[in-house]
Amino acid sequence: MKNFFALLGICFISALHAQQWQPLFNGKDLTGWKQLGGAAKYKVQNGEIVGTSVANTPNSFLVTEKDYGDFIFETDIKLDDTVNSGIQFRSLSTEDYMKGRVHGYQMEVDPSSRKWSGGVYDEARNGWLFPMELNEKSKIDFVTGKWYHYRVECIGTNIKTFINGKLMAQVVDNTTAKGFFALQVHQVKSEAEAGRDIHWKNIRIQTTNLKATPDDAATAVADFIPNYISPLEAKQGYKLLWDGKTTNGWRGAYKESFPAKGWEIKDGELHVLASSGAESQNGGDIVTTGEYSAFILQFDFKITDSANSGVKYFVTENEKNSGSAIGLEYQILDDLKHPDAKLGSIGNRTQASLYDLIPSIKHPNAKRNIGEWNRGMIIVYPDNRIEHWLNGIKVLEYQRGTPYYYALVARSKYEKWPNFGMAAKGHLLLQDHGNHVMFRSIKIKELK
Repeated sequence: MKNFFALLGICFISALHAQQWQPLFNGKDLTGWKQLGGAAKYKVQNGEIVGTSVANTPNSFLVTEKDYGDFIFETDIKLDDTVNSGIQFRSLSTEDYMKGRVHGYQMEVDPSSRKWSGGVYDEARNGWLFPMELNEKSKIDFVTGKWYHYRVECIGTNIKTFINGKLMAQVVDNTTAKGFFALQVHQVKSEAEAGRDIHWKNIRIQTTNLKATPDDAATAVADFIPNYISPLEAKQGYKLLWDGKTTNGWRGAYKESFPAKGWEIKDGELHVLASSGAESQNGGDIVTTGEYSAFILQFDFKITDSANSGVKYFVTENEKNSGSAIGLEYQILDDLKHPDAKLGSIGNRTQASLYDLIPSIKHPNAKRNIGEWNRGMIIVYPDNRIEHWLNGIKVLEYQRGTPYYYALVARSKYEKWPNFGMAAKGHLLLQDHGNHVMFRSIKIKELK
């Protein structure tokens, strides 16, 4: 019995040690840290790391000298004034990437009115992965002078962020598996913004026997692994509409089979090939074999210079028209170079607009350069409310079947089509407009 209790004690101590937090900051000096990027000032004061903004210098980062892969990280953070900051994790700095610029995942610290604290940003690389528009219920007013408890969980490809115990973001991504932590002092452009302090304390990490917080099926997940449904997305009811390899589930519009030309599958991407730039004159549009009524449709797309395309919904093929099949359209366009951007009315033919009906909001954080991947999303609720999203930001909303909707249709190119856009269900369509455009990660969740 004596040996049993001794063994039990050893097991308890071993388990406690295995799950023990390890400090990343000794509370006295900056041992284990180094500065990269800009010239903001970092010092240790009262057991805290204090970063101070400096005008006319790039983003500054105090980074750990050690890299970390899977972990649970926590720290407390306080702002003395309204200055933007962030906590980098799994981040890198290499000479072959923008001459050593710090890049990688960041948990946002944002005291502005947009309330994006806790969101996930990909610094100097892919931009916003999880803006807090995707989780409105968790937005917080970040009050200066108040401490906030930040937590990041990175286990495999799963990333979760928390503030004061509240889940903020859920991201799935495999871009970087290992890297350093960094405490950011964001660049400021005027002397009036200089001298503002950011405080960090209680910086600690777990790297063994990690136990992730359970997934939250009620919160959005941003999955950036191409053509992949994460376990959480599967629980939420998502499924792939395109498998990344074959033409299964798709056919040509007004056709029984997939087009013999004009489309190409390559490296997990579905390409609309360039032709004359005319509408549906090469391979033609493609549609899902299934029909859908209420749903969340997500899709990644990448356009080439001057390109035009679109994603249509509630396509019935009843019109038997020439050209592109008729349906409500999420516009895909090079707004700067394609002439269609200047047609229509008040920009209602620009990127992510409801084509020829409602213009999208031009949010600066939703913009991507030509040749970069965009993430589109269309939400159709059972009560006919519809939203268009671009790169995690809602850019328009409307409700079909209302007087306002019918008034918009009456002054559009669709006024000649009876009951336009009002079908109970319809196919989803990817448009061939004669320009090279790429799609991937096309997935859907049906709503009831």
